[in-house]
Amino acid sequence: MTWFLLRRAALLVLSLALASVAVFALLRLLPGDLASAIGGIEATPEQIARIRHDLGADRPLLTQYASWMNGVLHGDFGHSQLNGTSVSAELGRKLQVTVPLALGALVVAGFVAVPLGTWSAVRHRQASGVAVSALAQLGIAVPALWLALLLVAVFAVQLRWLPAQGFPVDGWEQPGAAVRSLVLPWLALGITEGAVLLRFVRSAVLEVLQSDFLRTARAKGNTRAQALRRHGFRNAALPVVSLLGLQLAALIGGAVVIEQVFTLPGVGSMLITDVGNRDLVKVQGELLLVVAAVLVIGFLIDVAHRLIDPRLVHPR
Repeated sequence: MTWFLLRRAALLVLSLALASVAVFALLRLLPGDLASAIGGIEATPEQIARIRHDLGADRPLLTQYASWMNGVLHGDFGHSQLNGTSVSAELGRKLQVTVPLALGALVVAGFVAVPLGTWSAVRHRQASGVAVSALAQLGIAVPALWLALLLVAVFAVQLRWLPAQGFPVDGWEQPGAAVRSLVLPWLALGITEGAVLLRFVRSAVLEVLQSDFLRTARAKGNTRAQALRRHGFRNAALPVVSLLGLQLAALIGGAVVIEQVFTLPGVGSMLITDVGNRDLVKVQGELLLVVAAVLVIGFLIDVAHRLIDPRLVHPR
């Protein structure tokens, strides 16, 4: 297990290094120039050159990358080229919205998918199982944006139980208000992601139900529920854990639409604004953070697979 963790950790570090190079290089290929935007259409070439010098954009790319990575390794993602604010501090504030949003949506997805997916597999030849499977197909077809607007119309506009938009100015210092502001986003993301996960849970459990080892367990006197609980769920968990990790990564990086609909001050909204402003220092910090989250989740999935079934990976 130790060698397995060391190899995966080394691969994670290498992937992060390559990702930082890719993020830094690709952003420099984007059209447009922040110095020209700051200077305006009447700025002279000398004025634009001075602005570029003040921003540090005229330094060699290798020097810029080395300076940026040195800061990142010390927890400093740099400062905004527009207003000089700390990128690390602003990311910390935005993550207080995005991380609970993604984790809460994943919890909702799990509560939707695991019991209903198992029920649909166990009763796949009965009307109730077919109905659950059909609802999952419908849920996959429903866009999160449409569901979000429907939830707002019902629970915020008609019933007035929950706020339609916004997040408390004081953030989690008002936990009740913060949770209330995230309930509808959690449902909008969780239900749509849960429908996708439900199909995978159903397929995984159905495959286990038709396996030889489960039939052997049944032949030894176990009921179907006992055989599933003692032998089936562990085997069915492997593909489900993989998909859960992928969904969490997608939620962290792809909750932009929901943050826009509910006016949540998260990383997604921040990224859209900074891309429009050509604030490269902030954008590269945000992208690196999202990529790092995806890579770390992949690392944790590998570890979870090893813990669930040690036969999958053998140390060498």
